[in-house]
Amino acid sequence: MKCTSLQGDRGETLISASALGMVRRDRPLFRNIEFTLSAGEAIQLTGPNGSGKSTLLRILAGLLTPTVGAVVRRVPLSYLGHRNGLTTANTVAAELADWGVADESVFRRFGLEALGPFPLRTLSQGQQRRVALVRVLASGARLWLLDEPAVGLDAENRNHLAEAMDRHRLDGGAIVAATHDDLGLQDARQLELGGRPRCG
Repeated sequence: MKCTSLQGDRGETLISASALGMVRRDRPLFRNIEFTLSAGEAIQLTGPNGSGKSTLLRILAGLLTPTVGAVVRRVPLSYLGHRNGLTTANTVAAELADWGVADESVFRRFGLEALGPFPLRTLSQGQQRRVALVRVLASGARLWLLDEPAVGLDAENRNHLAEAMDRHRLDGGAIVAATHDDLGLQDARQLELGGRPRCG
């Protein structure tokens, strides 16, 4: 399975994967995944539950080691897993301050300015997801690795997410996102895991 980008006007390569394969409990999750992702590009990972989307993202982030193959990362990255990775005893303001988020315009982008004093444990799943997304937006990382980033979001905040991803790519960033849904990633290449592999 190959998903290789053309080099040139798109800019420099931010991450590349070569012949990636992963075996779990003697069962191959995926094999021979190859791609190069350049500035301004996006790859959307699709496939049924258990096909290896989250595992592949964790490999790209350096959190797991593939059974075979290699990943070369050339820029800092920000990883958002299926779980939000928040300290729920913190208030929203304290949590974001811990991550160095001080730009109020980033708060406003996902409508969090009024939630600053509230402990994260009192927020809905969608509100917590918005906090986690703000952390990604404010990270300064050029490469975003996102696992189901729109989970728990209403239509308005899905639009905010799509706008944020468009802006990130226009600014020279790149995105790999695993999802069951349409994220509005314009011109994203599709890499399907499980079943009959397809890479566009």
